[in-house]
Amino acid sequence: MPSFYGTVGEPVPEGLRLDRYVAEYCRLLSRSQIKARSLAAKINGKAVKLSRPVQTGDVLELSWDEAEPVNLVPEDIALDIVYEDERAVVINKPQGMVVHPGAGIRRGTLANALYFRRRIRAGVPEPSSLMEPLSPLVEPGGLRPGIVHRLDKDTSGIIIAAYDDEALAFLAAQFKARKAKKTYLALVSGVPREGAGRIQTLIARDRRDRKRFAVSGRGKAALTFYKVVQTWQGHSLLLLSPRTGRTHQLRVHLRYLGHPIVGDPLYGFADPVFPSASLMLHAKSLAITLPGENSPRLFRSPMPARFTAMIQTLNSSCAGARK
Repeated sequence: MPSFYGTVGEPVPEGLRLDRYVAEYCRLLSRSQIKARSLAAKINGKAVKLSRPVQTGDVLELSWDEAEPVNLVPEDIALDIVYEDERAVVINKPQGMVVHPGAGIRRGTLANALYFRRRIRAGVPEPSSLMEPLSPLVEPGGLRPGIVHRLDKDTSGIIIAAYDDEALAFLAAQFKARKAKKTYLALVSGVPREGAGRIQTLIARDRRDRKRFAVSGRGKAALTFYKVVQTWQGHSLLLLSPRTGRTHQLRVHLRYLGHPIVGDPLYGFADPVFPSASLMLHAKSLAITLPGENSPRLFRSPMPARFTAMIQTLNSSCAGARK
């Protein structure tokens, strides 16, 4: 049975129910999953109802039923594995790969590939015919990929997944508590006035375009630190360290800074030097403690070829301008 043990270590609204805290703050289970999987809870050692309000400092002990097997189609998709053990896997995700099925995309995702990998590791036989994988498969034991966090389709780099619910909860809690440290590389338009700084705002869904998010006077708190690594005339390479994990956070924050990411179709604009560029955002590293370990490990992804090619172009242009 999956379980979670932790402390409410952040300020929470007065009267916030336990079930809402689990779903909206811990993000261990959705509201529907809480009911379907019979979440049981103790606060400070005493069994409580899910309607019980939580307070900062409360010690939580949670347990719930295993998930029903998911209707995922397993696909034998080659992955760039950075690290793997029985409970977790770290992948260097390529640009263009969707992390999880949705919005009409059911095949070719990282989740499909991880589900296939998990089946093979568990000794589940491969399909007997080419047509068999076209229908969702249900396996005993609830085999599924455990997507801990997400990267946008066109963001490349390091991502971690879990192979069981307890490992998923352990890893997800580190993201929630901001103990997992992520760094990104971004090639942006223009040159920031400061060589380093912080961007701290509220982010909410854009009222004029539901596909986008925007800095707003309402919404969720978002914090990003940045450092300028290299500059050219009209472009900069930045190292980004998000302290929160809001949807599109880095893309929204860099637009707000006045230096949108090159190739960003939602928050940027056509770049005069690289008019056909794809999103120049790469998850460079992740520091996180793995299940069963006591100290964090650091996982890194090398700079992608699309970055090195653009940097060479910019270096050549600057060298030519100096002649």
